[in-house]
Amino acid sequence: MSKWTEQAMPDQSGRTILVTGANSGLGFVTSRELARKGAHVLMAVRDPARGEDALARIRAAVPKASIELRRLDLADLDQVKSFARQLIDDKVPLDILINNAGVMMPPRTLTGQGFELQFGVNHLAHFALTGLLLETLAKRQESRVVTVSSDLHRRGHIHFDDLDGAKNYGRIAFYAQSKFANVLFALELDRRLRAASLPVRSLLAHPGYAATNLQTSGPTGLLNLFMRIGNRFMAQSMEMGALPQLYAATAPQAESGQFIGPDGRTEMKGYPTVVQPIASARDPDVAAKFWALSEQLTGIKPSFATETSI
Repeated sequence: MSKWTEQAMPDQSGRTILVTGANSGLGFVTSRELARKGAHVLMAVRDPARGEDALARIRAAVPKASIELRRLDLADLDQVKSFARQLIDDKVPLDILINNAGVMMPPRTLTGQGFELQFGVNHLAHFALTGLLLETLAKRQESRVVTVSSDLHRRGHIHFDDLDGAKNYGRIAFYAQSKFANVLFALELDRRLRAASLPVRSLLAHPGYAATNLQTSGPTGLLNLFMRIGNRFMAQSMEMGALPQLYAATAPQAESGQFIGPDGRTEMKGYPTVVQPIASARDPDVAAKFWALSEQLTGIKPSFATETSI
């Protein structure tokens, strides 16, 4: 692909797209550009007030935007489950799910269910959301799940004996674990979708180093200062950072199982291209073990039954 931008996105009229973490950063840009192309965008946001502000800004930029807010706190699995069930009850025809929301390098914090916050929000909540909405997605043509990871997944692995960081918590290490988990999940989802012959694509995307509030809302102290300096002098714009996930969500040539990231040196900046995840994240045995663990922790077992066998 050569210098793909949002201008190359095909028309999205008639398609419904759910974006988590849609009120700021990459999620905001993604929601705005999808609405500009005619999609009906469901903006999943934790804070309704900030969501309303984001909605107003999108409508100012795209007056004819078809867009709505839905409240979703990914740090609470019970709310994730009720959110998904409400979409199903409302018979929302979902075409694309973009698992974009995330938290980055906070002090050790636990979710309402007792999971380490980054692992709970960045992976478990999106695993549960995807699993609950999979049958809805499978009813649509050309449906997709796009999971947003990070190049820092290369520094990650799954701490199977210390998932909550009670023994040895490190902000960067556990962020890397959550992003490694995203890659394990999306690639295993692709394997299972292919095996079941379901018409849903599972893709990964990462933004490189894009200047968003993610880098400064979680880290504290010197790490926060370093992130602010990096955002100012090293990062690319949010608009450039959102391109990989927009490509993964809409480009006809994007294939299930692909990882889309920037084409620049070290994948820090640039235009969307296919990149390769770290080899350990492509291990199907580790992925299968981790999938089973995710089912156990969330209480959600995604169904891969084909429509003819239901």
